[in-house]
Amino acid sequence: MSTSFAVTWDYRCPFARNAHEHVLTGLEAGAPWDVQFTAFSLDQAHVEEDRPAVWDEPDRYPGLLVNMAGIVVRDHLPDHFRQVHRALFAARHDQALDLRNRDILAKALADAGVAAGAVLAEVDSGWPLKTLKAEHTDAVDRLSVFGVPTFIQGDQAVFVRLMDRPGDDAEQATSSVNRVLELMGSWPELNEFKYTTKHH
Repeated sequence: MSTSFAVTWDYRCPFARNAHEHVLTGLEAGAPWDVQFTAFSLDQAHVEEDRPAVWDEPDRYPGLLVNMAGIVVRDHLPDHFRQVHRALFAARHDQALDLRNRDILAKALADAGVAAGAVLAEVDSGWPLKTLKAEHTDAVDRLSVFGVPTFIQGDQAVFVRLMDRPGDDAEQATSSVNRVLELMGSWPELNEFKYTTKHH
């Protein structure tokens, strides 16, 4: 029996990278999870209340581009999504590439095995921005989600920072995600548990 949950992403966040690497590594090893990868905009999360939403003036927010590309691959090329998802996080955080630049993003997409021109054409068609808006707005309005990565099960949403990366250690990846899910289900009274200094 699989465990269903969602987890939010924005490619600019290193903690989202950590959490999604755990999820992806676990899935690749056969973890019994049904995962919904949910797009979220950190740009929108930081817009002041009296300012227009990012979806109303997207040209001012080039950081939306890579998230919309991720949505296109997720929804139109699902067999490639996990590979591309991991690659875009790596491009941003391991290679320090500026994925706001279309040419750089196009190369990252091509290197990950998808037709970059076709993905970017879908981005330009407009529907990925609407999808990003809908997913972000639903998470905020329904569950008060404020950042990434947020794990979601039913009507529970928990913002989580995993400090490590699993590499190819599937046991570690699976265990870490299962611990998160177990805490969500068994101890909702725990709101924050944060070390004041780095622990090993």
